[in-house]
Amino acid sequence: MARKVVTKTKGAPKTIAPKASGKKVSAGKVAVATTIKRAVKKAAPRPKGAVWQWSAVETASAIRAGAISAVEAVEAHLARMRAVNPKLNAVVVDLGEEALAAARAADKSRAKGKDLGLLHGVPVTIKENVDYEGRPNPNGVPANMNIIAPSDSPVVRNLKNAGAIVIGLTNTPEFSFRGFTDNPLHGLTLNPWDPEITCGGSSGGAGAAVAAGIGTIAHGNDIGGSLRWPAHCNGVATIKPTQGRIPAYNQSAAAERPMLAHLMSAQGPLARSVGDVRLALEVMSQRDPRDPWWVPAPLVGPKPKGPIKVALAKLPDDMDVDPSVRSALRQAADHLERAGYRVSEVEVPDISGVWQTWCDIITNETVVMQEEAMLKVTSEDFHKAWGGMKAKANTLDLKGWMRATAARNGHIRAWQLFFEDYPVVLAPTTVKPTPGPREDTISAERVREIFWNDIRFISAINVLGLPGAVVPVTVHDGKPIGVQLIAGRYREDLALDAAAAIEKRAGILVRQLWAKMG
Repeated sequence: MARKVVTKTKGAPKTIAPKASGKKVSAGKVAVATTIKRAVKKAAPRPKGAVWQWSAVETASAIRAGAISAVEAVEAHLARMRAVNPKLNAVVVDLGEEALAAARAADKSRAKGKDLGLLHGVPVTIKENVDYEGRPNPNGVPANMNIIAPSDSPVVRNLKNAGAIVIGLTNTPEFSFRGFTDNPLHGLTLNPWDPEITCGGSSGGAGAAVAAGIGTIAHGNDIGGSLRWPAHCNGVATIKPTQGRIPAYNQSAAAERPMLAHLMSAQGPLARSVGDVRLALEVMSQRDPRDPWWVPAPLVGPKPKGPIKVALAKLPDDMDVDPSVRSALRQAADHLERAGYRVSEVEVPDISGVWQTWCDIITNETVVMQEEAMLKVTSEDFHKAWGGMKAKANTLDLKGWMRATAARNGHIRAWQLFFEDYPVVLAPTTVKPTPGPREDTISAERVREIFWNDIRFISAINVLGLPGAVVPVTVHDGKPIGVQLIAGRYREDLALDAAAAIEKRAGILVRQLWAKMG
């Protein structure tokens, strides 16, 4: 499909270690911190364009340099939110008042010469399904409005510790269980590109918000595609990290999640550029003792011998693939080749079997642990969507569940061995055009079609615990199309490097959206 090219890849830029402070600093943090410091030194006093259009890296650098105050940055994003959010319904809790108070405190800290975090004064959003101290954590369910978070979740704590300022909480479907963002508590979130297509889910509010210019970074999470699917639908970038990379915990939860739900779920960022995704990943990944699955893995691993081989995944014969998707994959492959990667179309390990394992495990765990309670407090739309999800799965007894979890190990091993030859896999996010905003309520057959045919390459990766980045490639018929870059465990850096190479040639697609929105 794509021509093979062998060229010398450029080495990673050298980083300068910060001055000793008595604290241990990770390699990733050194790299990100250096990027910001260099930006402060070299960049113009003030980035071009409206403040809400600046990247997180640019905003952090401008605040550090004194080109703009944290108050100004927050005010600009709040103004943008109040201008565009009434139509989109992406942000469902306005935290403007406390955000401005936090911004004023941030400016005082800078004036006093205090140490500044990597995201000092930078506006962000949080998905309304993680604990935010003192606020309800309803997860899209009206009956859960009485669940008040006694403490911040690890990802919220890490963002705040880095100086980020939360301006709002974003929408999610009921129990974050649908790939479409709609619920009886807050209503439907629209895609800023086109209201006739979904913004995705379950981090649909996060994706729509950051694409529209509300916050520089949006927090989300992903157990079956809930970061990567909204990134694709809204034309932004993301990384679903390796299991254990970013700590997670909700003190407000009535019970612990089952084991595989832990192992398949990941917190992560959505942003308008790959550089901002890297910055957010570093910040979100800091240790929190409340998560027993957190892993202190380095953010940067050894560089594979160049040229790096990329496997352009052969699509299963039973997939109905739209020509626009094949074209986007070819474009992405060409961008990578021009960047020095060697791209070959290759049969990847069993993606269909992996997907079925994911479907069987997550569905059966939900039936045993949550279904009865969920159905009592959810809408008819949820029941329809959940019925479609159940129809995809095999019913497992204890022996069957144990066999499925054992099969997971074999799938992970096969993929890890594959990465020895091909460190990066280029795959679709979806193989069909983005569907309408409520298409999972049409029928069980439509739900199966979407999850099995359309987004098989997204959901399957969760059961493997592998990192998967999404980067926009093109706009077709006014709708963005992204591709997925998959790498080995704890090699987010390789996936993001490839994503950045594509972005460098494809550009930041949301600029087209802003020109249309005004």
